[in-house]
Amino acid sequence: MTIARKPQLTLDEFLKLPETEPASDFINGEIIQKPMPQGEHGLIQTNFCEVINGLVRNQKTAIAIPELRCTFGGASIVPDVSVFRWDRIPKTPSGRIVNRFEINPDWAIEIVSPDQRLKKVLSKLLHCSRNGTEGWLINPEDESVLGVFSGQRVELYEDTDKLPILEGIELEITVEQVFGWLSLT
Repeated sequence: MTIARKPQLTLDEFLKLPETEPASDFINGEIIQKPMPQGEHGLIQTNFCEVINGLVRNQKTAIAIPELRCTFGGASIVPDVSVFRWDRIPKTPSGRIVNRFEINPDWAIEIVSPDQRLKKVLSKLLHCSRNGTEGWLINPEDESVLGVFSGQRVELYEDTDKLPILEGIELEITVEQVFGWLSLT
């Protein structure tokens, strides 16, 4: 008995599809729709962008952008937060930011949502690592952060551990401080 396999979609075919809401990633020939962000996810994402942009945007060091499609290394992904060093931000000839980013971010942040498969999110960060991106995998459920570095080295950070920050960004922050953003008291 022969089992017919559905032909895999190519990256070019994926990029021609209409955007989904929430966005879908295309990695290893598979389309994976991201879950709809919920409260904890949204607050961590918002605070992270505000903190990073508050430190580095005016100095033209870097910029943090939420939910930005980045196409590189044979995949097209939408990290929860993408951070680009200022000199790597793709620009038009007039100096405006481009709409399509066809390079890897310098730093990719993923926040695990309830019912999201950890393996899928980690595989996205490992793809980023293979292409020169550092990453964080923030897990609100157990209040931990996995740092993903070049060479696919992964480190676990918890409690009062200082988190690794992209070189050139002057910030010291602990895991406790990141999860402290969730308290509204």
